[in-house]
Amino acid sequence: MRTIAATRLIPLHINKGKTIAQTLNDRTDYAKNPEKTEKGDLVTAYECDPYTVDEEFMLSKRQYEHSTGRRQKHDVIAYQIRQSFKPGEITAEEANQIGYELAMRFTKGKHTFIVATHTDRPHIHNHIIFNSTTLDGSRKFKNFYLSYLAIQKISDRLCVQHGLSIIELKPYSEREKRTDYPKNPLFSGRYLRGH
Repeated sequence: MRTIAATRLIPLHINKGKTIAQTLNDRTDYAKNPEKTEKGDLVTAYECDPYTVDEEFMLSKRQYEHSTGRRQKHDVIAYQIRQSFKPGEITAEEANQIGYELAMRFTKGKHTFIVATHTDRPHIHNHIIFNSTTLDGSRKFKNFYLSYLAIQKISDRLCVQHGLSIIELKPYSEREKRTDYPKNPLFSGRYLRGH
C-alpha cells in the first residue's frame, strides 16, 4: 500500500559562479515565494526565522568549521524534500502541518528547516529545506542509502494518520505497459546520417 503523497529527496548544490550564501538565498527565496505560499502564510520553520533562514544556515556552517576545523569538502549545502498531494484531498494548512511533522521525524530535530507549502499548481506540495549542518554545528547530514525510502515511509504513515487516501501498488506483472512511443526527430535516419 502507498499513499497518494509523493516524496523526493534532492541534495542542493552550490550554484556555479555563486557563493554558498547566494545559493542558499536563491533556494530559500524560491521556496518562500509569497505568490506560491499565500503571501508567506504557508511558511513554517524549526529553530530559525523564515525571513533569515539562509543566514542562519550559514551561521551553523561557520560554527561547524570553527568547532571541527573542517571546511565544506563537497558542494551539498542543504537538502530539499518535495512532498506532493493528490489534488483536492488536502488543505494547504494540513499539508504544511504534515510537511513539518515529516521534516521533524526525518531530521530527528537535529537540523534547522523550513516548510513552504505551494498552492500555485493543481496539486498542493511542500518544499522542505533543511540545513546539511546540524543545529549545534558539530556534524553534517549523511545522505544514506535508501534515504528516499525512509522519507516515503514516514510520509505514508503521516498521511494514514491524517486520513488521506491510499492506493495499492499493483504487482509488476499486472501494471499497464507502455507500447506506443512518440517518434523523436533526433533519432530519425536524417540526423543519424549527419545530413
